[in-house]
Amino acid sequence: MMSTNSRRKRCDIPANIMIGFLGAGRMAQAMARGLISGGVVQPSKIWASDPDPTVLKFIQCLGVNTTSKNEEVVKNTQVVVIAVKPNVVSSLLKEVSPFITKDNLVVSIAAGIRISVIEELLPHASRVIRVMPNTPALVQAGAAVLAPGSAILKGDNDLVAELLSSVGICEEGTEANLDAVTGVSGSGPAYAFAAIEALSDGGVKMGLPRALSTKLAAQTLLGAAKMVLETGKHPGQLKDEVCSPGGTTIHAMHTLEKAGFRSALIDAVEAATKHSQFLGKLG
Repeated sequence: MMSTNSRRKRCDIPANIMIGFLGAGRMAQAMARGLISGGVVQPSKIWASDPDPTVLKFIQCLGVNTTSKNEEVVKNTQVVVIAVKPNVVSSLLKEVSPFITKDNLVVSIAAGIRISVIEELLPHASRVIRVMPNTPALVQAGAAVLAPGSAILKGDNDLVAELLSSVGICEEGTEANLDAVTGVSGSGPAYAFAAIEALSDGGVKMGLPRALSTKLAAQTLLGAAKMVLETGKHPGQLKDEVCSPGGTTIHAMHTLEKAGFRSALIDAVEAATKHSQFLGKLG
């Protein structure tokens, strides 16, 4: 898998690029907010559609263009992001297919839906890139992997990678990677939130105020993650460096091992990966 941050030649994001979201749910909101707050794309350059007026209200507060008509998004944007639930991707693509042209780059963030399925539902030689992002894009800390379709043009990968890199990191891989990517980073923020909540609960149990306990837990996970990324050391080595002989941490690690902590996380990744594969078969 190639890092699009370190090995890819950077490209400039065109100032006039128009980005559209078909579906304005949480992931679309996170990406749009991240792009806007990072100064990458102006709100006026973003369109979003959704049949639910309540959902549109959440993204309208960003100052983006909103509509209930999917075709309007396609007609007004170059990069069209499929941001709906997997079970409605097929019907959505059939609806917008008559309006997709060679000028549209279609980016799917729908879990499990294969590129071949998307290409079959769109006009011949449509430009398609499949991406698995995650919600920390909201705070410019996202993790994404992209996989190109069969008809992309030179520069398409770079453009999408640049957009995603502006709200976190982006790696380029193959479509075969994406189900596992879903299990690790796509669903991963939920595992981390659960860990923060549990650490906070532990602190409260032992007498810490809730606000302080949660802040310490969140900062600790943030700091640990930065150490992995910035030192290049194996997580196991960094763990060992915290575990002093006979100290508090090694006793805590023994308790985690007895509870099956690492095994549970491995199982979680496997479960999410398999469900992504299941969704792909439905598509």
